[in-house]
Amino acid sequence: MGWTDERIELLKKRWAEGLSASQIAAELGGVTRNAVIGKVHRLGLSGRAKTTTSTASRMRPKPTSQPRRTAVAPAHQPSFASRGNLALAVAPQARPTPAPRIIPIEVIDTQPLTCERVTIMELRENMCRWPLGDPSQPEFRFCGGRSTPGAAYCPHHAQIAYQPVNDRRRDRRVSVPFN
Repeated sequence: MGWTDERIELLKKRWAEGLSASQIAAELGGVTRNAVIGKVHRLGLSGRAKTTTSTASRMRPKPTSQPRRTAVAPAHQPSFASRGNLALAVAPQARPTPAPRIIPIEVIDTQPLTCERVTIMELRENMCRWPLGDPSQPEFRFCGGRSTPGAAYCPHHAQIAYQPVNDRRRDRRVSVPFN
C-alpha cells in the first residue's frame, strides 16, 4: 500500500502520541516497522509526546544536599566511559611494565665438540649440518661432526636445535639475549 494523505496524517498523529513504529505499522496495515521509521525521517518528525512520568525521570535519582562520592576503580580493573559511542571502550591506563627476567638456557655437553668445518660439497651422511658463519661469505662451513644415523646434527648442536616444548614456550615469553 502507498502513502496516502490520510495514512500520513494518521502516522503523524500516532507518532505525536508516542506510539512505537511497530504499533503504528500494525495499525496502518500493509507497511513494516522500517517503512514507518523511514517515512517519519523523510517527513522530519523528530519530536515525540513527552509524558510527565517518563521512564527516564522515574529511574533518575533525586539530587541530595550532600555531594555524591564516586568510587575510585582499582588499578587492576579497566575503567569504562559511560556515554556516547565509546560507552564500552576501555580507557587506556598507564601500567608499569615489569623488567623481563632473563633465564639462561643450559646446554649440557655430552660429548666434546669436534667441528670438522666442511663445505657443502664435503658434507656426507652422518655428518652434522649445523651452519657456521655467514652463508654469503666464502669461509662459510658446516660443523661436519659425527651425528647419529638419521639425525641432522651432532649431539652438541642437537641440544641447541631441539629444545623441549616447555623450554620453547618459556623462551617466547622472556627474551634471551644472544652472546
